[in-house]
Amino acid sequence: MENVYKEILVTYDFTEVSDNALAHALRISKYTDSRIRLLHVVESGNGSENKMEEAERKLRLVCEEFCKKNGTDNLKYEILTGTIFNTIGKYASENEAKMVIMGTHGVRGMQKITGSRALKVIIKSKVPFLVVQDKPSEKHRFTDIVFPVDFRAETREKLYWAIYLGKYFNSKIHIFKAPVTDKSILKKVNTNLNFATRYLIQNNIDYQIHVGAKAGNFARDTISFASEIDADLILITTTKGVHVTDFMFGLPEQEIIANNHRIPVMAVNPMAGISTIHSAMY
Repeated sequence: MENVYKEILVTYDFTEVSDNALAHALRISKYTDSRIRLLHVVESGNGSENKMEEAERKLRLVCEEFCKKNGTDNLKYEILTGTIFNTIGKYASENEAKMVIMGTHGVRGMQKITGSRALKVIIKSKVPFLVVQDKPSEKHRFTDIVFPVDFRAETREKLYWAIYLGKYFNSKIHIFKAPVTDKSILKKVNTNLNFATRYLIQNNIDYQIHVGAKAGNFARDTISFASEIDADLILITTTKGVHVTDFMFGLPEQEIIANNHRIPVMAVNPMAGISTIHSAMY
């Protein structure tokens, strides 16, 4: 199998949000010297062979037009069979891709109850996902990245990606600290904050600390803050050990990923941060 060690994967289903994801991949690939591969999933079952032939034809045309338009040959594609909820994450993990970029329409209708499709795909992967709704902004890089810090130990795992993005894009990391009054929880928050600032300083990453105005819905406050500073990205970790009931009662990352301000979100799964960042950088 072709080595995809430095590839950026883009989930592609021929929709506008897929094209937006591909546009983000092009921008990131120029900074990180990465290859791009489109991933299209055909559901297993009757008629799948015909669907694969049709997808093959359409993907070949997409690649040809993209390469011609952008003066590059840095785009390939892969057609997978199965379901998007298992196949994409499995392929990304097995092939040690750098990241997966996925377009989303947000959370609509029954998805508010059963969970967003994007998040259900993300939690199956060891590789970080960048979830986008729109085309890249007119900025040429991720200038400002919001880095929420709360009491969870998993907060630390996304730090490696903050450093990675900070170095490649010369980004400023805006640490957004949860406002808490409980002493035991505050201690955990401050421990995570100190850990983050120490490593950012060691890696010469520009950062600034901000504190939420009041306790409440931290996910919603994070989104509002990111909008206020015109952030290019929100960097989060997903909840560890997600179950169906978690989707029903609502997950904070679900609200952030589908934010109404349409800010791109990078989601890192617990225990994925350290291994993926080291493989991506070295």
